[in-house]
Amino acid sequence: MRPRAARVLLPILLPTLLGSCALGAYLSPQTALERRVNGLYEGIGVGGTGRVPYRLTLTIQQREGRASAVLVNDESRKSYAGSGTFKATGNGGALELRFFENGDQHRANLHATIDGTKISGTLRTVLLGKELLGYVVDLNKVSDSTVVPGAAVPTPQPVPTQP
Repeated sequence: MRPRAARVLLPILLPTLLGSCALGAYLSPQTALERRVNGLYEGIGVGGTGRVPYRLTLTIQQREGRASAVLVNDESRKSYAGSGTFKATGNGGALELRFFENGDQHRANLHATIDGTKISGTLRTVLLGKELLGYVVDLNKVSDSTVVPGAAVPTPQPVPTQP
């Protein structure tokens, strides 16, 4: 009798079970904190060599406690890829990021906190594995997008033709 009951109940329950799968399609892959924090930040670092403008594109993964970023020194036009940890606290969290140039040259560490739409902390340059010069950085969120605006990307110039 049981196999017959299963054959009768399966067509009745199947639409209900499959309908609940569609609910998962409407759940956001990001947490509310990730949506609030991820994006483009701009601001100034102040240290021993003066004021330096920075741009930081930040992506956090709250569940895994990870963060990744790209830091651009708008003065020298150098960019650095970074990764590290994120610990959520209230309206933001704590960031610990290590930045590398050309993929393998450790250049800086960022120790910062995120509060709402502001990142504050210390960016320390690294030489021979040691933290040296420190810059106090204050960055404000300017966009929810993690894509750098088109104005920041250099426009290729046409190649001159020789007669």
